[in-house]
Amino acid sequence: MNNITPLFAGRAPTQVTFDRYELNHIMNLYGRMVAAGLWRDYAVDMNREEAVFSAFRRASERPEVRVVKRPELRVRQGQYILLGEAGAVLRRGHELPPLLAPLERKLLKLVDV
Repeated sequence: MNNITPLFAGRAPTQVTFDRYELNHIMNLYGRMVAAGLWRDYAVDMNREEAVFSAFRRASERPEVRVVKRPELRVRQGQYILLGEAGAVLRRGHELPPLLAPLERKLLKLVDV
């Protein structure tokens, strides 16, 4: 009667997800891009091999930017990939903040004193 069965029973989870730290970074950038008028919509897709965050200029278009997390590439190229609108790899990395740096540069504005 007191048998406890673990949920995963020694196997890996069936789905790759973004953790709270990763989503916090991504959504922080997304909010600033929306405030700047550059993005209007987003989508999150998670499956067995990868988790994808897509940002859109308009909902009816292709995503302008995609942030992909593929844990199987963790050791080699880094588990994070930044993809452009045409699907070209813009950047790869082991950490998320340096990967998002090119997108954050779009938000910088020169101020005349």
